[in-house]
Formats: sequence, C-alpha cells, structure tokens
Amino acid sequence: MASEEELFASVDALLEEEPQLPPPAERARLREAAGITQARLAQALKSTVQTVKNYENGRSEPKSPRLEAYQRLLKGWAAKYPAHAVPATPTPAPTVVSQPEVPKTFTGPATPEQVETAAPAQAPVAPAAPERPARPAARPATSRRPAAKKAATPIVDPRFPHGPLVVLDGDGSAYGIDGLVLDCPATTVVELVEWTLRGSGLGAPKLHRYGKDADPLILLTASAAAKLGLPERLEDRRGLRLPEDHPVVKQILKAKWQLTQRGFGPWPRIYRKAQGHDRQCVQLAVLPWDALDKRDWPGVTDMEPADIARVMGLYAQRVTTPRGGTAVTGLELMTALRPPTRPERDAETGNWISGHNPGSLGTEPMDPAPPEGQPEHPAIHRIGWKGGFLHEEAYQWVRSVETLTDEECTLPYAVGLDLNTAFLAAAARLTVGLSAPDHFVGPKFNPKIPGSWLVDLSHIELDPRLPSPFTPTGERPTGPAWYQTHTVAYAQELGYNVQPIEAYLRRETGVYLDPWHDRLKNAYVDTLADMGVTKDLTDEQFLAAMEQHKSDPVLTAVLTAVKATIKGGIGKLFENPQGKGYKAGEPWPAMQRPTWRPDIRAAVISKARVNMHRKMLRMAEFTGLYPLAVLSDCVVYPAPSPSPLDFLPYAESGKPIPGAFRLGPTPGLAKLEGVQSMLWAVDLMEKDLNPARHIKGGDAVLDDGE
Repeated sequence: MASEEELFASVDALLEEEPQLPPPAERARLREAAGITQARLAQALKSTVQTVKNYENGRSEPKSPRLEAYQRLLKGWAAKYPAHAVPATPTPAPTVVSQPEVPKTFTGPATPEQVETAAPAQAPVAPAAPERPARPAARPATSRRPAAKKAATPIVDPRFPHGPLVVLDGDGSAYGIDGLVLDCPATTVVELVEWTLRGSGLGAPKLHRYGKDADPLILLTASAAAKLGLPERLEDRRGLRLPEDHPVVKQILKAKWQLTQRGFGPWPRIYRKAQGHDRQCVQLAVLPWDALDKRDWPGVTDMEPADIARVMGLYAQRVTTPRGGTAVTGLELMTALRPPTRPERDAETGNWISGHNPGSLGTEPMDPAPPEGQPEHPAIHRIGWKGGFLHEEAYQWVRSVETLTDEECTLPYAVGLDLNTAFLAAAARLTVGLSAPDHFVGPKFNPKIPGSWLVDLSHIELDPRLPSPFTPTGERPTGPAWYQTHTVAYAQELGYNVQPIEAYLRRETGVYLDPWHDRLKNAYVDTLADMGVTKDLTDEQFLAAMEQHKSDPVLTAVLTAVKATIKGGIGKLFENPQGKGYKAGEPWPAMQRPTWRPDIRAAVISKARVNMHRKMLRMAEFTGLYPLAVLSDCVVYPAPSPSPLDFLPYAESGKPIPGAFRLGPTPGLAKLEGVQSMLWAVDLMEKDLNPARHIKGGDAVLDDGE
C-alpha cells in the first residue's frame, strides 16, 4: 500500500499539470452554442482564425497564458450550454472549398526565377505555429486614416489564407495584412524559411494563367534580424552581401538550401529545387540593411511593424509582392503579366512541353540594333560601330531669357505643372518590337513600325520659345541622327517631310506593356482615391484635395512606391555595365536577361517627350503662353496668379479644352507642382539653372520622370 508521502507527491504532480481542456469537438460545440464565430474567438484570444480552427480540430493546443484564458471561457460556456441542452443559435458549419486541378505551369528550368508551379488539387490547411505568451495583436498605428472610404476586399486564395507577406519582429510576432498577427517560433534563418513554407499560409496567386505564384515575403525588423544572427549592418558596402563564411550563410547551405547569385544581401532569396509542382522559395527583406529605399518608401522603415505590414500588404495587393527594390519589382511585374512561356503539346510525342508565349519577350536575351545599345555591348564592340546611337531621353530644357517678352516678365508668378506618371501614360497602347531587328537602307517611313531611324531633322525650324521635340536638351538637331519611331512620326505630324537614310526595324510587334500599364494605373488611381482624390472632382476640388492628400503616411508611402515602380521598371530596361573592373566588350549581368530592351525604353521616353511637346504647343495655340522650363514631366509657366485655373484653357462651357494640359488624378493629366515668383524663375534662368527642378521650393529636385 502506498505511503502518505507517495500519495501526496502524486496529487501534487496532478496539481502542477496544465489545465485540461474538453475534447476538440466539444470546444467547437460550445462555441457554436454560444453563437460566436471563429473570427470573434480569435480576436478575443489575440490569435488567428487558423489557430482557433486548429484548436477545434485537434491539430494544436494552446499554451499558457492563452491556455488558462481559453479554459475559463470554455468552462463558462459549459455551464450555460451543457451537452444535453439545445444550442441557442448554432452557427452553420463552414463550407469546405476544393481547389480544382490546375495544369502544370511551364516557365523553364527549375531555378528560383523560373520554377514550374501549379496549384494543388485541394487547398492545404497550414499547420499551426507553436503558441507563445499572449501579447497585444498589434502596436499602436502611427497613422490615422478616415474610415469613410474603404477599398474593396481582395479575394483570398485558400492556399494562402494569411496573404502575401508578414513583417517579423524580434519577439516572434509576424504582422500581416488586415491586422493579422502570427506566432513565428523561428530562431534561425533556416527555421524561418521552413516555417514560412510549411506553417505560415503565406503567398500570392499568379497574375497570369501561364505565370507562377508569388513567393512569400518576410520583412525582418532590426530586432528580428539580430535574433536570427544577422549583423546590424552590412560591412561589404560595395557587394552588399554577407561573406560566404558567415555563420548564417553556412547554416543555410548546410541545411541544403541555396542562395541566388546575389547572395545574402538586403533582398536574399532562399530556395530549393521544386518538389513536383510545389515551389520551395522564400524572399526576405532585411530592413536595417536599407532594403526599402527611403526615396521610394518614405518613412516606412521608421514605422511600427503593423504599419509596415499595412504599407507592404497594400502595395502587394495592388501591384505585386516585392522581389527587391521598386525598380526590380517593376521589371518583374512585366514578366509576371507577360510570362515568356506557355504549355503546348509536342506534335511528335504528344507530350506537353514549354513553348513560347505570344506577345512576350521570350526566354533568351536579344542583341540590340547597333544604334540602340552602347559601345560597351559585346555585339556592338565586336563590329566597332561608329554610326551613332539613339539619344531618346526626358526633357531637361531652360528657355533663353532673351526670348522673354515684357508682358511675360510683368506676370507675378511662375507656376509648375507636373504630369501624373508620364512614362506610364506613354506606355498605354504602345506598340514595341518583339523580334530581332532587321536592317534597311533608304526605307520609306512607316509610323506603325517600331524601330530606330536615321533621319536628318535639322531643317525643321520651330518657335524658339518652345523646346525642340527631337532632342532631350530642346536644342535644334544639327544633322542626321538616330530617332525612335514616335519622334520621327511627330515630325511628320507637324507637317514636315521625313526621308530616312537607314533604319533598324522589327517585324514582330505587340503591345507588350499594356497589362503592366493597366495594373499600375489602377494601383495609382485607387491609392489616390483612398487619399480623397477621385476622378469625379471638379478642378477646384481636385486642387484642394491634392493639398491635403498626403495626411496618411501609409497611403503616402504606397503612392510613392507605385510611382517609383513605374519609373524604375522603365529604367531597368536599359542598364549599363557597373564596376571599376569592367572592360568594354565583356558581357554584364543586366544585358543577359530577356527584359534588357533599350529599344522599348526608348519608345516609352520618346512618346512621353512627344506628348509633352504636343501639350505645350496646344497651350501656346489656345492661350498664347510659352513655358519657361521643362524637366522631364514638369513644366513651368509664367502666370497671373498662383492658381493654374487662371491660365489653363477652358471652353465657354467650363470644360477643359482637349489637347492642352488638363488637371486630374489619372496618368497623363496634370497636377500643381509648385509656385514661385516670376523674379525667382528669371534669376535661375539667367544662371542657366532649371526652375522646374526647384519649383517645389527649397532644394526640391524632380526625378527624371515618374
């Protein structure tokens, strides 16, 4: 027989055990009997709906102190709704949605950039992360946004119930979209990658039927990076990556994971070869390593994690999950919306193979026509090309003070107008070349064929109060030069005869940038609408709304990032070699991708510059006003008042006259950039400085296009 001491020890052991919960099925019954949804219970427990589901199907158990709170709640419900009683307001059982089978996606070799992927036949349930002590669901937000206007809630893919990304803090809190907070138990980078792929429920569906799903993104705060063993800053300021012998890099490779050629830098990608249809790739962003450029993401790094998640989540939903900086993401978005390959059946074997997707740029890089590249390019360096190059760039022009009239000088103000996302507007319905260039001698000009034309436009004499539409400097051409199709077409539009000497043209063409334009236009317009700037406003209301639209730092950051994505994406189409050790004629990484297309960049910029000149010409015709200066998409006019309403052309009906500058929130329309005195503007012009660069005031500098 047991002694008293042994009995007391056994009882004490029972007392020390964790509180017992009713069986999982009983937990669900009690909640339903109380008429409480899983979402409401998750909110009360400071947890997630998925975690509550796991409690009720037995996949996981809560831990202290959430355990005691859950037990207390269940005991209270059990007293009110015993097992033999009829539930008061039962909640209907959730509907199980099955994913239909999706055919295998063909995107080339199984690399992190080109891995075959497809949706599973049935949406998997993400395993629950281990529970940790309760804490607030989110830190206090640093921004305030009116609740009157709410954006439409995007459809949630059941494979990715927790959205495209999270911001991981040092205490293991992973902040997602819509106030979601997940518990992340990872203490190493390898554990983080495995948790992300197996237990986070993160990711985003593909943007095109032949594309691939977006890999989950984890943004690391400074405290999270330190917890995972990452240094406070990168010592390698040139390469911007951890050395190969760093413990974190060794740990990743030891666990049979791989890094891309960029290594472990501010935007490391960690992957393994795909298993069947399932991708195994995670994108990280290390915030203390300046992963988010402050010019493109103003104030974001200094926000609390919950607000960073708001910014990045909204951007991911409207644009795409970031793959790097805004420029990289802008370029990746082009490929995501126009995948290079599609599945097609082999006529001989009957098997499905990866074939070219019409309208895309394909999978192989393409050599430019000699005038479209630069002397360093291997193909151009090899032939020793001396025939000149395209110089299609944005305007940087200042009017000569000698052309100013007394009437203009007596006007009190200089008013700057800025075209909304001018490069994006130029990308709309833009026909570009998709095939390799062919050389022609003495061709007849055709404005419908994209390419580069050697033409002499020096005989065209225009009003000196306007910049020449044919050069970025606004100066008149001095002889034959290479021009993109839109520039030559505009000379023809102005009534001048053009006789090309030679040309490099492309036979296969298409509107490659159209899906890119449409998605970014919607992102820009929708974000402005959330900021109170909508398309139905009058011009007076629009100007007033634009004065106040940057009150919410979250939306301001999203809008700035969208504009940077547009500008950076176009810029990435033509990247020069970098590094002190580079030698002319050697290939460089950027030129070895299919999206290295200087001819497409030239087409966008040429059309944007022509659009700007056309508006200035119409303004002169309708109002008699001529610009003082132009910088990319910003133009400065002498004005009788600080308001553009007093000098923009309007019909008798009060409606803006088409063709000239018009106010509005959509791409291609104008907004007020800044106001200064006319004396200020003339003083800068006399010093050969550009008033458009400083019209905002202070040391404000405009980028060369949005």
